[in-house]
Amino acid sequence: MNAFRKAVEAGDLAAVEDLLADDVVFTSPVAFKPYPGKPITAAILRGVWRVFSDFRYVREIAGADGRDHALVFTAKVGDKEINGCDFLHFDEDGRIDELMVMVRPLSAAQALSAAMGAEFEQISREAADA
Repeated sequence: MNAFRKAVEAGDLAAVEDLLADDVVFTSPVAFKPYPGKPITAAILRGVWRVFSDFRYVREIAGADGRDHALVFTAKVGDKEINGCDFLHFDEDGRIDELMVMVRPLSAAQALSAAMGAEFEQISREAADA
């Protein structure tokens, strides 16, 4: 099990942030443009933590070189069940330099988009204060 999964499952958001490379790029399932940088990525992940309930990883798939991981998860956004996958790439220093999230079904993705939209003012403040 990789360190990101362990930190998420423990609810240790400081450890999650420590695993992010300064130049990490976060690709959202509900936004067209990727978000570059550790401050905004960490703030988005904290926002997701506030929005998701009943989150759990159900499968982990690792690439042969150990630098690529796919973490399949289930969660709820309000009353919507969501299935998704975190795709992680680790740089040569063991930090996450790419994090892409994909989710389904569409109704849950729409609920996630609305919930994260409601969080985005706070997310922007947190990123600016970092």
